[in-house]
Order: sequence, then C-alpha cells, then structure tokens
Amino acid sequence: MIREACGIFGICGYPDAAEMTRLGLFALQHRGQESAGIFLKRRGVCECHKGMGLVGEVFKKLPKEWWKTEGQEMAIGHVRYSTSGRSTEVNAQPFAVEFDKWHLGLAHNGTLSNGAFWRKRLKRSGAIFQGDLDTEIILHLASQNHQEGDTPWKSLEYALKRVEGAFSILALCEDGMMAARDPSGFRPLSLGRIPGTDAVVIASETCAFDMMGAVFERDIEPGEMLFIKNDGSMESKKFANQKRKSHCIFEHVYFARPDSLVFEDSVYLTRKKFGARLAMEHPVEADVVAPVPDSGTYAALGFAEASGITFDISIMRNHYIGRTFIKPSPDDRRTAVNMKLNPIREAVEGKSVCLVEDSIVRGNTSRERVRTLRESGAREVHMRISCPPHKYPCFYGIDFPSAEELVAHSHSVDEIAEMIGADSLAYLSLEGMLSCVSSAPEDYCHACFSGDYPVPFTPP
Repeated sequence: MIREACGIFGICGYPDAAEMTRLGLFALQHRGQESAGIFLKRRGVCECHKGMGLVGEVFKKLPKEWWKTEGQEMAIGHVRYSTSGRSTEVNAQPFAVEFDKWHLGLAHNGTLSNGAFWRKRLKRSGAIFQGDLDTEIILHLASQNHQEGDTPWKSLEYALKRVEGAFSILALCEDGMMAARDPSGFRPLSLGRIPGTDAVVIASETCAFDMMGAVFERDIEPGEMLFIKNDGSMESKKFANQKRKSHCIFEHVYFARPDSLVFEDSVYLTRKKFGARLAMEHPVEADVVAPVPDSGTYAALGFAEASGITFDISIMRNHYIGRTFIKPSPDDRRTAVNMKLNPIREAVEGKSVCLVEDSIVRGNTSRERVRTLRESGAREVHMRISCPPHKYPCFYGIDFPSAEELVAHSHSVDEIAEMIGADSLAYLSLEGMLSCVSSAPEDYCHACFSGDYPVPFTPP
C-alpha cells in the first residue's frame, strides 16, 4: 500500500494559471520532494507536464511557450511524497487520462484504507494498472459507472462513495474543476480567493495562498464535492454524510508549514502551545533550550517562554538538504541527517541542553543528535518531544508503515532514553496535545499515538 501525504494546488479564473500553480507548488514543496506535475487547461484543451525531482527542476526545461498566459483558464498541480512503491515517473501526478471524450487530470493527497481490497478486486475484473498508487483505483472505479456523454463528475462521485480512508482530491477536465475531501477530513484542503479578481484557489495548505496574495475563505468540508465551472460559478454538494471528523493531528506536529492555517488553526501558534504544555508537564533544569530545526523550533520557543530557560539556536541546519523524514529509504534518511544538522560548539560547550524535537519515530536521528551534541561539549542532553510516543502504524497517509519500525511500540520511555543516549527523555501527553487545538478532541485522528483508528483498514 502506498502512503501519500502529498501537496495539491489548483487555480481557476486567472490568466496566468500555470505560473500561479508553479508558485503554489513551490510553497508546498515541503509536502513532497520526489516528483511534481501540472495539468493545465488552455483554450479548452488540456495538457500535462510532470517529472521526477523538485518543482524547480521539473519545470525549468519547459519552453517559454508553455508558460504563455494567453488562453490559460485553470490548472491543478501536485508534489509527491513517496514512502514506498516505485520511485518512477509513472507514479508522478497529476494522473492524466482520456475519460470518454474528456481529458481528465487527477491529483490526490492521502491513502485509501480499503485501497488494497479494491485493487485486488479491480484486477480480477480486468482492470490494468500502470502504477501502484491509490489514485488509479479512484479512476478505475469511476470508469465502471461512466455513461457515454456524461461529464466525469458523476462517475468520480460514484468512486468516492466506495473508497475509504484519507483523500483530498483535485480534478480538472474541459468542463471545469472539482475539489473533494473524504468524509472524515483526514487531510487538509482549503479554499481561497485572489482579491480584485474572480480567481478561486484551492490548496493543501494556506501558505500557498500567500504566494499570490490570495485570502483564505474556508476549508473544503469533509464529504464535500465543490464544482468550479469555466465561468467561475461554484456548486457544492455532499457526496457522503460526515461520520466523525478525523483531522490528522500530525499535520500540526510536523508536516504542515508554520505559516499555514491547517484545520483553521495556526500551525505556528499550535506548535508553541505544544511546547508550553510540554514544559508544564515535564520541566527540566537546563542552561539552554535548543530546537532541532526546523520543525522543532516553534515548540522549543513555547517551551523556553513557559519555563523561563534561555532559548538558543544550538544546531545549524543546512537548508540545501531536504526533509529527512520523507526520504524514501533508511540509508537516504541517515545520510541526509548527518549532512543536514550540525551543532554549534560555542552554543553548547559545557552546558546542560534541553533539546526539543517534534517526534521520535525510529530513534536513529535522535541518537545522532545526542551524540553530536556530546561530541561538541554539551555537559548534559535532555530531550523533550512535542507529541506522544508513536506506537502504531498509520493507514491514512503518513510514513509509519509498521509497528516494528516504531521504537516506542516495543520500548519504554526510559529504554528509548538509554538507546539514544539522553540524560532524560519525556513526551507531551495525548491529552495535553489535544488541549492545544481549537476543535474538540474527538475531531482529530491520533491513531499513531493511541491505536484508535477512526476508519478501519480493509485487507485485500
């Protein structure tokens, strides 16, 4: 099963749709570094370009004619975060297919909890798959219900009613654009507008709106399909009744950018609240509070403010190295960790350091961080983690693929502290974490911490 916590972006009613989509994908680059793509409608004709690599690499070889604004109507884009499956262009998105007389582009963020079941069933019925992503399952299910002459929207609705798990989707064809979000609302998807224009913008995170001066209007609701026609008019409908909201709390812990609103909460403020609550639950005597940059920075700020301990940047990050968590293999992650972060000796030598990190998944990177701090002269290293221990795999799109790979699944906090070489280790409680967000605690998915899965995994 392919786990996809990617980034999607769409815009319509703007004369420079391709360039705006490229900028939106730049803002969402942290959500996926393996591939990128844009599906563009120009003068009623759809075309797609995608490839392997970062946004700047994928689109820099396109001819200038591709970016000409004349005739551009709307576009959708995708950046992919691959955690398993083939790292090839066949798995890059948006998927571009011929759907009856329509040319359809589909960009998907999330993982279907019954995807393996549907893939096996569809193969038995004769379906042929090019790649190994859940996105193709949605397309095959849609094709089964398609009637000649219909637009793809009715068929996509048929498919979305049959899949389960996490999906935020953007689709585009000659008839317009469609945005949809699963009934539980696992993954974020927001709607914005560019003031002074008729442009509508949709993105995984609101930080993409800032790139073009768009203003956040609302989230796409769980179980909603929003249709945006060529004339800019919009129509909303519910394709499924909302059962239980299950917003992924790990978006606030790690995945989202701090300058975004996610589930209508500021990621920046939420992470600071995590740190302040952590300081209250697990105080420490230390000379300095230091973050593991960048995702631990804002929790460390909150911890330092609440505890009264001096905040300092004690580790230097190489910003030319990508996010180590979303590297596809353990070897890639280990190499990137050693290249990415380096202690500043003058900031830690002879000091007791409280190192604030957003999470410990496998434990390898934390062990490296503690080791290098000690080698740089730190007298003590205390670790504080701004979320609970990760004990369970995620079936909805974050890379916690098996319990055996999660160090907290089989080790106590004291054992993990000894394993990583820390003088002390403490985690934010689940209750404390959920107290820092504005919606009700039951509106969040925290299965990776608690084992409480809001949507069951359906085996093949």
